[in-house]
Amino acid sequence: MTRTDRLYALVEELRAVAPRPRSSRWLAEKFGVSSRTIERDVSALQQGGVPIWAEPGRAGGYCLDPAHTLAPLGFTVDEALAMMISLGALATSPFREAAASALRKVVAVTDDRRLNETALLATRIHLLGEHRSNEAPRELADALRAGHVLQIAYSDRNGIVTSRHVEPMGFVGKGSDWYLIAWCRLRNGLRAFRGDRISTAESLAERPPRRPLSAQDLGIVYGELRRVGTGEESL
Repeated sequence: MTRTDRLYALVEELRAVAPRPRSSRWLAEKFGVSSRTIERDVSALQQGGVPIWAEPGRAGGYCLDPAHTLAPLGFTVDEALAMMISLGALATSPFREAAASALRKVVAVTDDRRLNETALLATRIHLLGEHRSNEAPRELADALRAGHVLQIAYSDRNGIVTSRHVEPMGFVGKGSDWYLIAWCRLRNGLRAFRGDRISTAESLAERPPRRPLSAQDLGIVYGELRRVGTGEESL
């Protein structure tokens, strides 16, 4: 999480429980930083005009003025439901944490009437998938943006684990499965790595030149490959 994202998340966390306080220790544990970092973040928000104050005592902490809210979004019920379904479908993907965070933000700024109706409709919708004991490492979500070589531990269908250096090029989702498309230096070729079979992923310092990638390179012989949000049959 970048500092900008953390500052936004801090405000959202305090807004969600306002006027109750959150201690710096509680916030530090939630965001995986030190209490001193939380104190600096709160100071920066206060200097930026966010109405946060500190309540003393054992049950005290940082509080946000309940009047400090974002303007409600103008989603229709159907639009809000589509957002919930779309973000919920990413629960097994490398982007699950970002999707959950985005959903919380949508909920926070949707007016109560539409939100209640949307939540009721959402209870009637389920996604069918396979239960998996493993989840892809969270580092995969940053792979494309960072553009660095990854060192991964990958288990093939026979359970044989190999260590590989790969150059991330894209992702393909199919049902509950998400595949990292990458240039594998061990095999010297393009490979698709199923996310739940990647046990570890470490971002290295090397940033290789970006390799071109098209749908034809993937050699998919069934199904329709389409770009997210455009409907085009290419990456």
